Amino acid sequence: MAAKKGNRVKVVLACTECKQRNYDTFKNSKNTTDRLERNKYCRFCRKHTVHREAK
Repeated sequence: MAAKKGNRVKVVLACTECKQRNYDTFKNSKNTTDRLERNKYCRFCRKHTVHREAK
C-alpha cells in the first residue's frame, strides 16, 4: 500500500526572464501559501535566473 501525499501539490516553475516553464516540483500548500521562488538554470536563457511558481 502506498503512502498518501497529503498536502503536497505539484507546481510548475517558470523563468522570470523568458517565461518558459522549465521545472516541476512539489510543495506543501499548507505550510507554504505564497508562490515559490528559486534560482535555477534556464536552458533557454543559458544562465541562472529566478524561477517563480506559475499558475
